[in-house]
Amino acid sequence: MFSTEENTQYNRHFILDKIGKEGQLKLKNSKVLVIGAGGLGCPVLQYLTAAGVGTIGIVDNDTVSRSNLQRQILYTVEDIGKPKTSCAVNRLQQLNPFVTFRTYEEWLTTKNALSLFSQYDIIVDGSDNFQTRYLSNDAAILTKKPLIYGAIYKFEGQVSVFNYNNSPSYRCLFPDPPKANSIPNCSEIGVLGVLPGIIGALQANEVLKIICNLNGVLSGKLLTLDSLSLQQNILQFKKSKHVTLTKLLDNYEVFCGVETNNPNEISSEELKEVLQTKNLTLLDVRKTSERDNFHIGGIHIPLHKLEAQMESLKNIDSIIVYCQVGQRSSIATKILLEKYPNKNIKNLTGGIEAWSKL
Repeated sequence: MFSTEENTQYNRHFILDKIGKEGQLKLKNSKVLVIGAGGLGCPVLQYLTAAGVGTIGIVDNDTVSRSNLQRQILYTVEDIGKPKTSCAVNRLQQLNPFVTFRTYEEWLTTKNALSLFSQYDIIVDGSDNFQTRYLSNDAAILTKKPLIYGAIYKFEGQVSVFNYNNSPSYRCLFPDPPKANSIPNCSEIGVLGVLPGIIGALQANEVLKIICNLNGVLSGKLLTLDSLSLQQNILQFKKSKHVTLTKLLDNYEVFCGVETNNPNEISSEELKEVLQTKNLTLLDVRKTSERDNFHIGGIHIPLHKLEAQMESLKNIDSIIVYCQVGQRSSIATKILLEKYPNKNIKNLTGGIEAWSKL
């Protein structure tokens, strides 16, 4: 059942009331899929690994960047530029060699979600965008898997458990996605470094409660946490009769208002080419503190000052707008095109984070 080494490694669970060897065996036989190996995914992965969850899947197609290290504590400076999935597994195997890891170096999509979810008992959503959250929710419902939800915003976080024993889902709590670009992610507004650790640990806690059949699962409940005041609230919500799913949506990006194949977008690769042949003006719409830290040149007009200073751009025909990850610059591009519809104005897709990876 357990090797001598495992008996020693899991001793504190073995002697813990309501866990014991029976609970530890449930952990060993369980399979958990973690979507995202970023801010939330790192602590989730660490605690599930330490707890002895038998099989852990990791879905992520990103590479480690230096800006990740402020909160994604699985990684080091030596991992910069390398795939998060492989870096995570290298560290996690050192924590617990008795766990089996499966890595999927890809994004979660409508093409792979159902097949991936069907292979696991529990799904943990550590994503940072609404299209993945809705996709995860719908795939969990269709495959009848409980979904552990977590979200962070500056100093605040949320945790809930969806679709547990046919309980309410993400769509019961949030029937419709927010307007596109109305809620910036942490790359745009920042996040307290310890917050993902707190919320991720709470997500891992819900996983262990479900596997070991412990009381108090956050099913039909939304826990909110303010990391400054440490105030917590638990809001209850009911299952909606209006949520009926028979298949995944064709396009979650469109559902969440994320434009694809937008003619007013330009990739880093395309920009690098045209900068050598065309006369373009770069426009940085980030905060002054961000620009002082790093920029790729051009004019600087923070987004909140753009409408007041648009006249200064009236004689410029071609403008490439950029920010950190392309969210604020997308808003700026739309504002400028409303004022100057005949100008060549494009948004740098992925912002300077994408540019810096060239």
